Amino acid sequence: MSKINIYEKVKHYRKEHKLTQGEFAKLIGVSAQAISKWERVECYPDIQFLPILAEILGCSVADFFN
Repeated sequence: MSKINIYEKVKHYRKEHKLTQGEFAKLIGVSAQAISKWERVECYPDIQFLPILAEILGCSVADFFN
């Protein structure tokens, strides 16, 4: 089983759209510290945020899993 690749998608989207971690966090409804932890793969987003992330990132929830 592969790791979730959310961190890659979040970081790429955020940088592509020139958003700070705080700005991106506001779009999702989490703290900037949460985004930082996701990008450093210290933890993963709660499952409730996956549909929101998928919508913002323009992908499906299934795309987070390879």
